Amino acid sequence: MTSTGPGGRPAAAAGLARVEEALLARWPETRLEPSLTRISALVDLLGAPHRAFPVIQVAGTNGKTTTARMVDELLRGFGLRVGRFTSPHLQSMRERIVLDGKPVTPERFVETYEDIAPYVQMVDDGGEHPMSFFEVMVGLAFALFAETPIDVAVVEVGMGGRWDATNVADARVAVVTPVALDHAEYLGPDVATIAGEKAGIIKADAVAVLATQQPGALDALVRRAVEVDAVVAREGTEFGVLDRTVAVGGQQLRLQGLGGEYPDLYLPLFGAHQAQNAATALAAVEAFLGAGAATGPIDVETVRAAFAAVRSPGRLERVRTSPSVLVDAAHNPAGMAATVAAVRESFDFTRVVGVVGCVRGKDVSGMLAELEPLCAELVVTQHDSPRAMPADELGALAVDVFGADRVSVSPRLRDALTEAMELAEAGPDDALGGSGVLVTGSVITAGQARALLGGKTR
Repeated sequence: MTSTGPGGRPAAAAGLARVEEALLARWPETRLEPSLTRISALVDLLGAPHRAFPVIQVAGTNGKTTTARMVDELLRGFGLRVGRFTSPHLQSMRERIVLDGKPVTPERFVETYEDIAPYVQMVDDGGEHPMSFFEVMVGLAFALFAETPIDVAVVEVGMGGRWDATNVADARVAVVTPVALDHAEYLGPDVATIAGEKAGIIKADAVAVLATQQPGALDALVRRAVEVDAVVAREGTEFGVLDRTVAVGGQQLRLQGLGGEYPDLYLPLFGAHQAQNAATALAAVEAFLGAGAATGPIDVETVRAAFAAVRSPGRLERVRTSPSVLVDAAHNPAGMAATVAAVRESFDFTRVVGVVGCVRGKDVSGMLAELEPLCAELVVTQHDSPRAMPADELGALAVDVFGADRVSVSPRLRDALTEAMELAEAGPDDALGGSGVLVTGSVITAGQARALLGGKTR
């Protein structure tokens, strides 16, 4: 018989659904009142769980989640117990809180939420605004990590840095991936201003690990590091990618770390941007473990094994063959440019059909302009979210970039996927066997497409 008791799967599923409903009833991640007041009040009531472990924090515009995954994999390779917090999720809310490389179980998720719920209510009752969904998730993650316990937390910033709820913690290592224009309505009109917001994660006596940045962004980040007396490690100076070649299923890398060279690293991810993420993640782990020029590299075989095990769902991930279907979470022009370059380099497609679904408030025309040279045809759709840009509205923007003869509108994502695969299979004779489908435009689109095509998260 199937158990429906406290430990049974149906009971766990029901409890998880109830908690998810309660969380989703709060302010969404897109509604902000920039402040650390509420999350500070919550962690104070919980007994400062965010002080129970050291933190590696990851900010930036693109590449944060994958870099966090790489840092996690490397740390676990060195025998550490790791908690990882990332956002947004692709398919399940539990993906945001990871222990030992796996999403937290439904039982632990529900149990921890119920433990902190009375304190969340106290903060709600005592403040001008209730806690947001994201703030509660951050508190939940910190409480769960402290209770586990863990050796180190890898924490991805939600938006910005200075007033992001994750920034209630003081990171020992502060990582900033490339900064580009995104969320300008909250973070500022140019990369220098946005970088200034993200620089807020750099705290006194920390190590700031900075990926390659545009000049204005780099100046803002280094200025902050100097102000708080943090050590700076910069891609292209203290660490970086020395060499990379395309390999089956990914790429082969030679990286310069803080402690020396790391040759013959296989990374099962595509694109120059993922090599950059790998170099940044390696430097962050070296900094955390105390490695540098004086100590030499950390164990190379451990690093090789960790990078070979890295997976990043929804990041140029092949979820189907015949025709090949790739899903990618690019959601701004800089991210789309990296995706297009990676497709051209790593996949031998003679023809690509795009499926695009976006959220409101993004530079959609900029993304479409980056995508246009790659895609022979484009199927415009919308994901199942209140934030979705209507397919007709997105289609009008796409026609301006692609021309009416290359664009079709299919409001339901399931139908759009079917249409795109049929278009790929019906290409000209010289494209047979070389056609592919790229599904992109937002994290939500990538996640829902993965679910429809049978993808599983890790």
